[in-house]
Amino acid sequence: MEQIKDNNEIDIIGLVKKVLSEWKILCISIICFSLVGLIVALNTQKRYTTTVILAPELSGGGSLPEGLSNIASMVGVNLGNSAGSGIDAIYPQIYPDVLTSSNFIINLFDIQVKQKEDSISKSYYQHINTDNLIPFWSYPGIYVRKIFEDQNKAKETKKLNPFMLTKQQDNTLNAIRSNISCIVDKNTNVISISVTDNDPVVSATMADTIQHLLQQYIILYRTQKARNDVEYTKKLYKEAKKQYVKAQEIYSSYSDSNVDVILESYKAKRDELENEMQLKYNMYNQIAQQLQAVQAKVQERTPAFSTIQEASVPLKASSTPRSFIVLIYAFLGIFCDVLWVLFIKDKFKKNK
Repeated sequence: MEQIKDNNEIDIIGLVKKVLSEWKILCISIICFSLVGLIVALNTQKRYTTTVILAPELSGGGSLPEGLSNIASMVGVNLGNSAGSGIDAIYPQIYPDVLTSSNFIINLFDIQVKQKEDSISKSYYQHINTDNLIPFWSYPGIYVRKIFEDQNKAKETKKLNPFMLTKQQDNTLNAIRSNISCIVDKNTNVISISVTDNDPVVSATMADTIQHLLQQYIILYRTQKARNDVEYTKKLYKEAKKQYVKAQEIYSSYSDSNVDVILESYKAKRDELENEMQLKYNMYNQIAQQLQAVQAKVQERTPAFSTIQEASVPLKASSTPRSFIVLIYAFLGIFCDVLWVLFIKDKFKKNK
C-alpha cells in the first residue's frame, strides 16, 4: 500500500513538473487569457441592487388554532390563517406575479429618473434604451438586427399601445422585468423587492417607486368594493336629500298658505304632507348613516404596510467584481495549458 501511494505521489509530482517544464506556454496562456478577461471585465457594466423590505397587513378569516397554523407554515403548508385565508383574492404569494406583469411594468415607462452623474432627468424607458453599456461582442448581432428592423420600421407605431407593443417596447419591457425581483417569505409573508440597475441612484429611485406603486395597487384592490359602495350610497344620499328637501318645501308652502284654515280637510292634507316629509327624512337619515358606515368600511379595508427597510442608494456594486472576472480567466488559462501539455500535445505530435 505504501508503495502504491508513493507511486501515486510520484505521478502527481511528475505531472506538475511536466506542466512547469513548459513554463513559457503556461505564462503565455495566463497572459492571453488574463487580457481577454480584462477586456470582458471592462465591457461588463457594473450593476447596483436596491432592496426594500415590507411587512403587509393581512386580512383575517382563518379559524384554525395559531399553533397548528405555525406548525403548518414551517413545512410550507397554508392551512388558512395566512395571506390567502381572508376574503381577498390577491395575497403576498402572488405579488411577484403582479410586479412582473406587463400591465404593471408599462406603468414604469414614464417614471422620471436621474443618474448619479447626470443632472438631466429622463424617463425610465429612455434610460433602459440609452444608458446601458453595450459590450463589443454584441455589435455584430445588433447590426444584423438593425438591417431587418429598418425594413419594418415604418410598420411600427411610436405610440404606446399595451394591447400591441412594438418590438422595441417589448424588449424594454423584458429588460425591466429582468431588473425586478420580488421574494415573499412563506412563513412570515415579508416581501423583499429588489431593483437592479447600472446606476445606483436609478436603482434606489425605482425601488422606492415600485414599492409605492405596489402599495397603491393593493390598496385600490382591497378597497375597490367598499369604494364602489361609497359611490352608490352617495347617489342614494343625494337623491334622498333631494326628495326630503322637496317634501319639506311642499309642506312648508302648504302650511304657510293655510295658517288660519280650520277645516278638517285642510288639516288632513297638512298631516299627510307632514307624514310624507317625515318619511322622506327618515329615509334620508338612514342613508346618511349608511354612507358613514361604508366610508368607515373603506378605511377599515385599507391595508397598512410596515416598511422594514426603505430604499437607499447602494454604495457597492452587486455585480461580479472586475478583478474576479480577470482572475477567473487567468485560472481558465492555467486549465487550458494543463489540458494542452498533458493530453493534447502528445496526441497532436503523434497524429502529425
